[in-house]
Parts: sequence; C-alpha cells; structure tokens
Amino acid sequence: MKNILVPTDFSENCAKAANLGIAMAKLYNSEIHFFHLIKTPVEWIHLDKEKEKRYPETVKQIGSAKASLRELDKKAEREKLECRTFLEFDGGQANILKHSGHFHHDFIVTGSSGTRGGVRELLGSNVEKIVRKADVPVIVVKDQEVSFPFKDIVFVSDFLQDVNEAFKKVISIAEKCGANIHLLRVNTQTDFNSIDQGLNPINEFLKKFPDLDKYSMHVYNEPDVETGINNFLKYKNADLIAMCTSGRTGFLSLFSKSIAEGVTNHSELPVMTIKV
Repeated sequence: MKNILVPTDFSENCAKAANLGIAMAKLYNSEIHFFHLIKTPVEWIHLDKEKEKRYPETVKQIGSAKASLRELDKKAEREKLECRTFLEFDGGQANILKHSGHFHHDFIVTGSSGTRGGVRELLGSNVEKIVRKADVPVIVVKDQEVSFPFKDIVFVSDFLQDVNEAFKKVISIAEKCGANIHLLRVNTQTDFNSIDQGLNPINEFLKKFPDLDKYSMHVYNEPDVETGINNFLKYKNADLIAMCTSGRTGFLSLFSKSIAEGVTNHSELPVMTIKV
C-alpha cells in the first residue's frame, strides 16, 4: 500500500477516517492525500479576485476548507508522512474517482453519517457511488470509535463466488495488523441448511489459502444477511467488516441492494468493500 486517499467533508466521522488514514499510512509507510469538494454558486475557477468578492459566503467557506486541509497536512507531517491536499470545486464522485485513478491510490478511507442517516449523506451521494465504483478497497468509517491496528476482521461472503483476490487484500491487512479473520456465511430463508453443510463452502475456499492460520469459521441461519451480521457481532468482537462488491450490479448476489445499503449504512463499525 503506497498511496491512500481520504475524501473528507471535515465532519466528525470524516475526522475519524482521517485519523485512520494517517494510522494506516504510518503502518504501511504510505503517502496520504486529503481531498475536499466544495459546491459553488458559479464556476469558481473562472472568476477573478474582484468577482469572487460578490460571493462572500463562498469565499469564507473556501478559506475554512483550506485551513482544515492545512491542519490535516500538519497532522500527517507530525507523523513524518508524505502528504498532499486537494481542494476542488463543483465536482462529484467522478472527480474523486478520477483523482484516485490519476494518483494510483491503493486505498480509499472516508467517513459517513452512519446510523444517523446513511452513507449517501456524505458529499451528497458520493460515498455510496465511490463504494460501488472504486477499483480499490474502500473503508467507510462510522459512528463507532475506530480501533486500529485492527485485531478482528469479519469477512462476509457466501464463499461460492470467486472472491479470492478480494480475500487476499483482507489477508494483507490482517497480517500487517496481526488480526484474526472471522469468515462468516449467512444462510437466509432461501438456503437454510445445517451448520456442517454451511461450513463446506468455507472449507473448500480455505484450501486456496493453506498458509492462513489466524482465522475462524462461522455459519448463521438468519432471515437476512444484515441480521446475521448483527447477531454475529453480539457474540464476537470485531473492528472491521469486509465484503465484496461487483462493478456491474453493486454488491455481489449475496447482498441485495437494500441489504448492502443496510450493512453499510447501519453498522457502526467501519466497513471495507472490495471490488471483484
């Protein structure tokens, strides 16, 4: 991991994401970029200084954003990290993803309003779209305080689809953090079966990773995937939930659109999504 992007709106959960991004950059000795978008009433980059004075509130907003970015820059510098900050006007998630592609980020870390509203509230609908369209792993930070280095990571899958490359990314983080990986399969009402039968796909999946040692396997029979995750978390500690997405339909067939949004929106834990 050489380059981490942190899109931010300077909210409380984005501040947590910034701290997580800095901690990850320090652990991986990565460069870190902080990126902020501002919506302006006119095409700001085409205005001269005199015309900018017609929009005092926007000038104030831009000044505040620059000051906040400087503070993040200083925080990263105190950790002896290479850091860059970016302020763009009137863009959306396309700008963020274009920026990420241009700088070849390996990871995106950002925050959402979590249980108070939904992932779409940050930067409009941008986080939801970033999660769906980003080619690199995305961690969305929520209301709960982030515990890093991660010690317990829950990887949720049906283990019937090809998620090998995604799981390798989870393993990479787990090994760097010294974390346990809990492999969780949730059987819903359409495929209720015995726990032993539910473990079979996980056992077959793990044959591809013979060197993995810090893991556990879990199967829950629940009405839906989100309930299964929530019930699992009642009995097991976790610092991060990891799941896969598909570029075509958003989340893999394990997760309907509503379930995916439910997990990402309602979990207070950080959620990592990986595109396959």
